[in-house]
Amino acid sequence: MHNKTRVDLNAGTSMTKISISLGQMNVKHGRAKDNLGTAERLIEEASRRRSQLVALPELWSSGYDLENAAAHADELGAGMFKALSRLAARHRIAVVGSALERRGEAVANSAAWYSADGCMLGVYRKIHLFRLFDEDKWLVQGHAPAVLDLPWGPTALTICYDLRFPELYRHYAVKHGAKMIVVCAEWPLIRLVHWRALLMARAIENQCFMVAVNACGETGGVVFAGHSMILDPWGKVVVEAGEGEQLLTADIDLDEADRVRKTIPVFEDRRPDAY
Repeated sequence: MHNKTRVDLNAGTSMTKISISLGQMNVKHGRAKDNLGTAERLIEEASRRRSQLVALPELWSSGYDLENAAAHADELGAGMFKALSRLAARHRIAVVGSALERRGEAVANSAAWYSADGCMLGVYRKIHLFRLFDEDKWLVQGHAPAVLDLPWGPTALTICYDLRFPELYRHYAVKHGAKMIVVCAEWPLIRLVHWRALLMARAIENQCFMVAVNACGETGGVVFAGHSMILDPWGKVVVEAGEGEQLLTADIDLDEADRVRKTIPVFEDRRPDAY
């Protein structure tokens, strides 16, 4: 893996084969400084492995310390967002992760994607808020999907609870042709079977790669599942983590999405006129 040629995602170079690292973190509840230190170590190691992208979990900097959401939140370009941008540029690697974003008087759960020069290419604000964790009480909903036009093809962003809403993923696949969909999550261990089943279903039905990074360990009284994973467009697990903190790395070929879609032309056989 260390003899790979680094591809700069800013250069617009056509590419389909990429190396991705998933930074599975034990997010410390409300402890931004500690979490930033963990994120930096994971990003540095991902860069050392010559990955082109490293993904961090949902709310990687604060966890679900939502009663203090206003104190943790930063505007885009400041605080934790600025720190992630600097880490991406320093280590020459694309980085994506969800954090609390200040939007005027409101706060959103926002996943920002930074290129290898630290430029923010896009941001996705969580559309479906998770009532069981009181997101609806402390945060504002997002109102738009987010698709990035990257060298390997359209890539979409989602956050945790979104996984239970297949309409969003279908939209990404059918309307935008997304070959890869990223999920940043804090998914509880008690519902691990749902995590694995839903990721597999989203990959199979949309014939795309699912790149899913989860938190792990106990945070704020909840034990998170870990089991970050990448699934291919057949629904096959390419790589899967255990339940501890770790950096998981795998190579994928995005052309596989095109091959699967030609083999079983699901999108062409849809009958939206009938349902």
